[in-house]
Amino acid sequence: MTEYQTLDTQGFAELGGGKIAFVKEFRSEELPRYFPQAPALAPGLRLFALLDAAGTPLMVADNRDAIEMNAREHDLETVSVH
Repeated sequence: MTEYQTLDTQGFAELGGGKIAFVKEFRSEELPRYFPQAPALAPGLRLFALLDAAGTPLMVADNRDAIEMNAREHDLETVSVH
């Protein structure tokens, strides 16, 4: 039987030794959830967020290439979340 370990926020923060970031695609209606200080945008826009391993938002952009380029500039490896 396989046992699974549950990670808390701290466990995720330590995942990858600070070298992994997640790319999350979302719609502009969800922007306040990730970036509460961001101005309102028209609904229905496709956006991408770069999140650290613990889920803390680092950056938002309207294209994935910009997110991945920023991650590389900060020596982060990106993985996608759905």
